[in-house]
Amino acid sequence: MCKYRVMRERQQADINAFPMFFAFNEGQFKEGMARLGLQPEDTGKIYSLGSVGGFIRKSDAAAFGEMMTKHQQELDDAIAADKTGNGFIFDMFDYELANHEYSYTGDTEDTLDALGLTPEDFDQNPALRHGLQKACKAQRE
Repeated sequence: MCKYRVMRERQQADINAFPMFFAFNEGQFKEGMARLGLQPEDTGKIYSLGSVGGFIRKSDAAAFGEMMTKHQQELDDAIAADKTGNGFIFDMFDYELANHEYSYTGDTEDTLDALGLTPEDFDQNPALRHGLQKACKAQRE
């Protein structure tokens, strides 16, 4: 069983249950505002989640931040607990490499971006490097 996928699914359920909406046109924006109990002109009562098209009520910002911090801490703890890179770290990279079509592109950049990992992270944690190498090999087979 992929422990990483289980974590991601649980975290995604938290996000799906959070009072927020995504809008990419005026109609979707109006519908989303209504779902949050707001009028379309109540734009001063919401925050944009940046370029992803998401919106939350300002009154929910602290709870949203806490949820995201909790999710990141859960990921960080699971990575730290895998001392070899053969367990959770391998699962994480194997899942994300497949999700970002590594077997087709041969490029890890999208995977590393999605995970928020930098070259410094690999310098500081040899288990990350090992897990990525192992997952890349598994994806190529």
